[in-house]
Amino acid sequence: MYGIHSFFQLLKYQAFVDFGYLMLLVYFLAMTGVTVYALLQFHLLYLYKRFHKENPNVKYNQFEADDENAPFVTVQLPMYNEMYVAERIIDYVAAQEYPKNCFEIHVLDDSTDETVSIVAAKVAEYQAKGFNIKHIHRVNRQGYKAGALQEAMPEAKGDFIAIFDADFTPRPDFLRTTMTYFTDPKVAIVQTRWEHINADYSMLTKLQALQLNVHFTVEQAGRSYGNLLLQFNGTAGVWRKKVIDEAGGWQSDTLTEDLDLSFRAQIMGYKIQYLEKLGSPAELPVEMNGLKGQQFRWNKGGAQNARKLLKLVWNTDKLNWVQKMHAISQLLAYGVFLWVFIAAISSIPLAFAFRELGISTHFLSFSVLGLFAVASISYTANITAAIDRTGPASFWEKVRFFGMFLSFLPISMGLSLYNAIAVIEGLRGKASSFVRTPKYGITGTKKSTVSKAAYNTKKISWVTIAEGVMAVVFFATAIVGLVTNNYAFVLFHSMLSFGFATICYYSIKHLNFR
Repeated sequence: MYGIHSFFQLLKYQAFVDFGYLMLLVYFLAMTGVTVYALLQFHLLYLYKRFHKENPNVKYNQFEADDENAPFVTVQLPMYNEMYVAERIIDYVAAQEYPKNCFEIHVLDDSTDETVSIVAAKVAEYQAKGFNIKHIHRVNRQGYKAGALQEAMPEAKGDFIAIFDADFTPRPDFLRTTMTYFTDPKVAIVQTRWEHINADYSMLTKLQALQLNVHFTVEQAGRSYGNLLLQFNGTAGVWRKKVIDEAGGWQSDTLTEDLDLSFRAQIMGYKIQYLEKLGSPAELPVEMNGLKGQQFRWNKGGAQNARKLLKLVWNTDKLNWVQKMHAISQLLAYGVFLWVFIAAISSIPLAFAFRELGISTHFLSFSVLGLFAVASISYTANITAAIDRTGPASFWEKVRFFGMFLSFLPISMGLSLYNAIAVIEGLRGKASSFVRTPKYGITGTKKSTVSKAAYNTKKISWVTIAEGVMAVVFFATAIVGLVTNNYAFVLFHSMLSFGFATICYYSIKHLNFR
C-alpha cells in the first residue's frame, strides 16, 4: 500500500510539473506576442522621429476662403440618438471658411429619439440662411453607420466626401486645408488628427487622451512617413468619392467599416494623406460604460477585419514585405488585450511553480523590452511631440506624465477581459449590433457639466462582476506571493488587481452618471 501511495504522489507531482511547464509556455507565447507588437511600434517611433528631424517645419497649403474654384464637397454627418451634440456639429460645419456654394451638408440621421426634431429644426434654420443642407432620416438602422453612408452615396453631389461624427467640432479651415491635397490623383483620403475638447474633465478622459495621442502621432504619422498602410479613422477626414465605389463601397460586415474600406483602397494602390498638425477636436467618453462600449466596438471590429483582410494583405503584390508586416501587425494589434489577459491568467499558477521547475525568474525580464517601447512611444506622443506646446516640456509636466503613465498601465490591464471577449467574438465571426458611444456635449471640466443621463447604461453586466472577481483573485495571489516569498509576479498581480478593481468600480458608479 505504501508503494501505491508513493506512486500516486509521484504522478501528482509530475502532473503539477507538466502543468507548470504548460503555463510557462502559454505565458511565454502571450508575452512574446505583446513584445513583438511593441517592438514594431518602436519602429514606427523611429520613422516618426526621423521624419521630424529631416522636416522640422511642416506647413500645409490652403485654399482661400472665397476661392470659387475650390472643389465641391459633400459633408456627411452620420448620427444616431445624439440629442446633446447634434446642433453643435451642424453649427461647426456651417462655419467652415469655404465658399458656401462649394459644399453641401447631409445629416444622415438614424435616430429614434428627439434628436430627429432637433436636427430638423437646425437644418431648417440653415436652409433659411441659404445653406445647401439636407436632413436624411432613415426609419431603420440597416447596416448601422456603414449602411447610412452607403445609402447616402447617390445623394452626394460632391466628388469629395468629408465625414464627421456628431461629437466633433471641426476647425473653420478644415476644408480649406484638406482639399488642397487631392491634386495628387493617388490620394484617396485626407485624414486629420483627433484633438480632445474635454481631456481635462477627469482622470478617465486624461488617460484616454494619453493613449489616443499615441495613435495620432507616432502610429498614424509614423506609418505615413514610412510609406506604410494607414487607416481612415471613421471621422475628421475626406474621401475621394470615386475611390469609395472602386474599392467596393461601405460594407457593414465589420464594426469598423473605416479600417476595412481604407485598407481595401490602399491595397488597390491609393494612399492616405495624413495631416498631423491639423487637429479636429472631439469629445471623449466621460463615463466608464461608454468607454467600454467604444473599446469593445473597436476591438471586435479590428478582429473582424483581421479575419476579413489578412489573406488579402498577404496575397497582394502591391505591397512590399515591410508594408505587409506592419499591415498585418496593425490588423492583429487588437489581439494585444487577448494576449495580456492570457498572460495574466497563466501567471497565477506559474507564480508558484518556478521553484519546482528550477527556472530563474530572470526569465521574465525579456518582457521589459515591450514596456520600454510602450513608455518611449507614449512619452514622445504626449511630451516631445505635443502639438499645442510652444516650448520644451517643464520638469513638472514630465513628472505628471510619468504619474499618468503609471496609472494608464494597470487600468489598460483592467480592460483586458472586456476587450479579450470582443476580440474572440470578432475572430469567431459572431455578429453584433453597432453600439454608439454616448456623448453629452461636455467641453471642459466638471464645473461645466450639466445633468444629462438619457443614454446611461442601466444594468450591471456579467463582465463587470467578473472584473470584480478578477480584482479579488489577483489581490489574493499578490498577498500569497509576498507571504510565501514568491515575488516574481507580485507587482504584475498588484497592477492587475488595481486595474480590474478600478474598471469594476467605475462601471458600477457610472450606471447613474450625472
